[in-house]
Amino acid sequence: MATAIRIIGIDPGLRRTGWGVIESAGNSLRFIAAGTIQSDDTCSLAERLCQLHDGLAAILQQFSPEEAAVEHTFVNVNPTSTLKLGQARGIALLVPARAGLAVAEYTPNAVKKAVIGVGHGDKKQIQMMVKVLMPKAVYNGADSADALAIAICHAHHRVVTRRISLAASS
Repeated sequence: MATAIRIIGIDPGLRRTGWGVIESAGNSLRFIAAGTIQSDDTCSLAERLCQLHDGLAAILQQFSPEEAAVEHTFVNVNPTSTLKLGQARGIALLVPARAGLAVAEYTPNAVKKAVIGVGHGDKKQIQMMVKVLMPKAVYNGADSADALAIAICHAHHRVVTRRISLAASS
């Protein structure tokens, strides 16, 4: 029987950063928790980044994940929005790394392919498949559902990587 590992998926955003924690044991997935960290858009950028940092640090302390997975930033039409998203993503990478977790990164297409089977799909399809893969999953919107999908992607990637390394060592 495979040992369970706790994974946090993070969907970075300056306004809302989604997070989802799962346990993975081989092909088995178990929902732990999910939610959204919101920053106050009346505050300065620095204060908002601090809010995301502190919120994410509290989640890591509460749920003690062993690995983290973060979605890659997509390039926006608006360069200012892209930069702000990149700064929020920096927090999403920094907090788990400072906590000593290995941090993996996945493109949106890789996450969709792992969860819905194709590299293109909408948020409703992701939410539906998260529910199919983990019927007990509870999330408060698209950001936390996306974060769970990122964690599921990482769990699948771990299983495939382990199988490849076992086959190579045989």
